[in-house]
Amino acid sequence: MAKPLVVVIPHRLGRVEARRRIDARIGQGRDLVQKAGLTMQDPVWDGDVLAFVVGAMGQRVGGTIAVEDEAARVEVQLPLLLGMFSGKVRQVIAEKGGELLAA
Repeated sequence: MAKPLVVVIPHRLGRVEARRRIDARIGQGRDLVQKAGLTMQDPVWDGDVLAFVVGAMGQRVGGTIAVEDEAARVEVQLPLLLGMFSGKVRQVIAEKGGELLAA
């Protein structure tokens, strides 16, 4: 099993505001995923951790977003087959995640 891909997105919003923004804009994330030709199951909150599953190339990719006071920690379990795309995935998560938490 491959190591998880971890991206830490710093913010200055505090935990409550960061979670509110992620929750309010989750639809934008779903739209982005669908425009890329992927599928996304309904994300589920457990405390300050959002779990999600995305379908890509016949594979299921699961992950979490842990909302912390000064950062959002995104962890994605890429199957070995998709590991070759980890650099691009990391770049997109960092860029779009930063936009998601922006004012």
